Amino acid sequence: MSNAIETNGLVKSFGETRALNGVDLRIRKGSVFGLLGPNGAGKTTAIRILATLLRPDAGTATVLGHDVVREAAMVRQKVSLTGQYASVDEDLTGQENLVLMGRLLGLWWRGARLRAAELLEAFGLAEAAGRQVQTYSGGMRRRIDIAASLVTIPEILFLDELTTGLDPRSRNQVWDLVRRIADEGTTVLLTTQYLDEADRLAERLAVIDHGRVIAEGTSRDLKASVGSSALHVRLASAEQRARAQELVARVLGDGVVPVTDPTTLTARLASPAQAAAVLTALTQDSVDVTEFSVGNPTLDEVFFALTGRPAEDAATEAKP
Repeated sequence: MSNAIETNGLVKSFGETRALNGVDLRIRKGSVFGLLGPNGAGKTTAIRILATLLRPDAGTATVLGHDVVREAAMVRQKVSLTGQYASVDEDLTGQENLVLMGRLLGLWWRGARLRAAELLEAFGLAEAAGRQVQTYSGGMRRRIDIAASLVTIPEILFLDELTTGLDPRSRNQVWDLVRRIADEGTTVLLTTQYLDEADRLAERLAVIDHGRVIAEGTSRDLKASVGSSALHVRLASAEQRARAQELVARVLGDGVVPVTDPTTLTARLASPAQAAAVLTALTQDSVDVTEFSVGNPTLDEVFFALTGRPAEDAATEAKP
């Protein structure tokens, strides 16, 4: 069995809202797979079904060959889930949380204490082991959360919106932990709305929007699907952006990608040679350019090409 997870036509509705609308996935054993999409796209619903916390309305899902509905108990023995919010007891210390989790999972007292000490050391929390979790920083809380998921090594680890709300330094620390877990053989399925997170961690990606998988492949495959090159322009003044966008669109057609920064422009290129024509048009019209570069498309540009809107706007729309 090469696939750790398979879903076929997965459907789930909440009242009149269809959270999943026929999701098909194939996730290879031992890989890191990313579900990418804005809030409300259906990522968490998919995770909860695979972790046996929700029953699908239609379709099938298997985890390590076990049906998530008919063999839910078998699935639960093989998976672990770290959700969006802290699952540990904030009134207990880091060590007490891990020992408690070990005892709940069937370890003897000595084994639970040894495993707790091992995880606290591995996750850089040994010095904070005796402190209540409520005194931990955001990054430390996410690390103790992941540690609690690994008291017994799962065959599959679900990570739902793992780094939401973390500062850049804490996010990098958590990313390092995910890479370490995957290197040790655990299949990791993570959901995220952060495009750079998916780009850095996932071997393969599925982009979900309105409950459907609208694209799947490696990061390179998805970027190649929207063109070979992307043009990035930074302007000296935001007041010139409208004129600059008009000029770029005149040269390239409909390749301009919306971005939130008022001093930048991004556009898809059919070939790098088009960049020279854009620069000429901007210069001749006295548009002040401070940066001008051609590179590979980003996942932000992929998301826009697939959905017709930038990822930031999609996430904002979905929050209510």
